[in-house]
Amino acid sequence: MHPPLERTRALPGANEIKGRWKQRLGAAKLTWARISEAELLTLEGHEQKLSGLIQERYAITRDEAIAQVRAFFNKHLP
Repeated sequence: MHPPLERTRALPGANEIKGRWKQRLGAAKLTWARISEAELLTLEGHEQKLSGLIQERYAITRDEAIAQVRAFFNKHLP
């Protein structure tokens, strides 16, 4: 017999993430002022693309950029 499956919260879909991202655009602009609103809109909440742009603009390590993005998403896009 297999152990019972735990109930977990479903991950949000791409459209839901895009909608939430647009709602949190102001917070993202305050957090990363060196990234334009147009660029943030284009990213549509894609974690890897955003962390790459943050790494480039702020001259930080990839790990630090990823940590910043994850912290932002955990706070603003739960």
